[in-house]
Amino acid sequence: FRLLFGFLLKFDTIETMTVTYYGKQFFKIQLGDTVIAYNPIGKDSKYKTSRFGADIVLSSLRHSDFSGVEQCTYGEKEPSVIHGPGEYEVDGIFIKGFGTDTTYNKEKKINTVYSMMFEGINLCFLGSLATTDSLSREVKEGLGEIDVLFVPIDGGETLTPSDAYKLTIALDAKVVIPMDYDDTKGALDHFIKEGGGNAETLEKFTFKKKDLEGKEGAVVVIKSL
Repeated sequence: FRLLFGFLLKFDTIETMTVTYYGKQFFKIQLGDTVIAYNPIGKDSKYKTSRFGADIVLSSLRHSDFSGVEQCTYGEKEPSVIHGPGEYEVDGIFIKGFGTDTTYNKEKKINTVYSMMFEGINLCFLGSLATTDSLSREVKEGLGEIDVLFVPIDGGETLTPSDAYKLTIALDAKVVIPMDYDDTKGALDHFIKEGGGNAETLEKFTFKKKDLEGKEGAVVVIKSL
């Protein structure tokens, strides 16, 4: 009985996913011992960065604000780096990258939208998506059924709060996590109002796949560390 209880307890712990936000588009995704980083802020960026060890780093844009791989090489962890469109598989984690045109700091660049299947949970990361038109019908179909969607909402060179919300509806995500916004500009409040004013604010977003059942566009705001 003790062995069975211990196995069930371990399994229950492993299937819990934790999402931590470090500002801009920098996220840490952890499930069990596996750590994945989205768009780590580099040491040469003007934005505050953080450091931790990751197994996989996904970078959407070639700029120090989004490609600080050195910040995720720590201790015994030296990450596999995914940078750009294509199909990838790393230790049973399946990733698709779709290229979109964007502009960052007034320079034309290629932004990669990532769909990642991690223990049966489909995470979609839009990166620095500029317009809703950037996502073709083929790309939308390629993204599959989205469980958790990370969407930029600042306006500027990425989606406006209004366009960001409309896109979340079109993509039919179960949970939506806004990112890359300046609190002083009111983008977050605008985005939340577009969705009817309902949002959950958390220090970290910790959940299991079963917790997503029945959700439709639920907005989760994660406080930046």
